[in-house]
Amino acid sequence: MIRLLIADDEDLIRGALTALLELEEDLTVAAEAATSTDAVRLAREHRPDIAVLDLEMPPADGLRAAEEISAESAIKIILVTRHARPAVLRRALAAGVQGFVPKTTPATRLAEIIRDVAAGRRYVDPDIAASALTEDDCPLSDRELEVLRASRTGASIREIAAQVHLAPGTVRNYLSAAMAKLGVNSRHAAAHRAWEQGWI
Repeated sequence: MIRLLIADDEDLIRGALTALLELEEDLTVAAEAATSTDAVRLAREHRPDIAVLDLEMPPADGLRAAEEISAESAIKIILVTRHARPAVLRRALAAGVQGFVPKTTPATRLAEIIRDVAAGRRYVDPDIAASALTEDDCPLSDRELEVLRASRTGASIREIAAQVHLAPGTVRNYLSAAMAKLGVNSRHAAAHRAWEQGWI
């Protein structure tokens, strides 16, 4: 029996996925989580064989939860995403994620992928893999990415400056440079674009 942790912040999707996977004779859902924080906690408590994590879960994201879970256990990870971003795929593979699938994957196919991952194989959706090969390089510097990552929480310039240990004026300069490079007119739009591309 393959024991699963299902984590998705949308109750309907999480409940439906759990119900459908429970219909498979060799799969059982040991725990369900609605946040990335709960996913990490429940992975520690229940020690499932595989954690199926939604990439877009609050408060952080599924990839951060995957990194934490992988760092402290042998639990295998499958990330499920609505927006397949090639840079995220590369980060996921580097973090040891074994499966990367779109949310459009039928439950019966996901069950097959879960079995493959349980058997030690890796699965990456072919369309996501193809886009990863043709993706443009990130035009932003490490510092620009750092301040954009900090700005995703809605923090003020002063709060971002304290978090990244820079002067507020320097933070403004990095944000302005990032906005110009990405062709957007607000730091929130720049942060969102960088997140969509999987750079942060």
